[in-house]
Amino acid sequence: MSVLNTTIKPFKTQAFKNGKFVEVTEKDVLGKWAVFFFYPADFTFVCPTELGDVADHYDELQKLGVEVYSVSTDTHFVHKAWHDASDTIRKIKYTMLGDPTWQISQNFDCLREGQGLADRATFIVDPQGVIQAMEITAEGIGRNAADLLRKVKAAQYVASHPGEVCPAKWEEGAKTLAPSLDLVGKI
Repeated sequence: MSVLNTTIKPFKTQAFKNGKFVEVTEKDVLGKWAVFFFYPADFTFVCPTELGDVADHYDELQKLGVEVYSVSTDTHFVHKAWHDASDTIRKIKYTMLGDPTWQISQNFDCLREGQGLADRATFIVDPQGVIQAMEITAEGIGRNAADLLRKVKAAQYVASHPGEVCPAKWEEGAKTLAPSLDLVGKI
């Protein structure tokens, strides 16, 4: 069953952010746009390239009012150790959620059965806590933060412009569509 268009479920966890351990719950997410960026494990191969890419786009996401939460089934202690050991991970300013109980990964339906690891999955959540977009890729396929940024802008545009939709490859400022009977068969 897809979690798309559902409200995020309650969770409570420890996280690492800006050199400190902090507690995060679903209540901290509500009221602003959020990206949940799941990945299999710290100290791996594709994961740091993705997390570093998101870190490179974090300031732009922040300007859009978006908070980023990376999530793996590692603990907040492992996140700190990885942060201290890796130049790529050291540049992360966003919150790194620990999910050793698998609660968050199960809530988002991206826990690998029998492995205790999260899938490589991204979720865009609106200020009401509703999942507006999701992407899940296989282990060896890294994601692109520039496309994530484009999807966030599209989700925000659609939310603030009822009756309009963003076509394929839509970029901020480009033409949108207003679905109607007149468009059927003409696109």
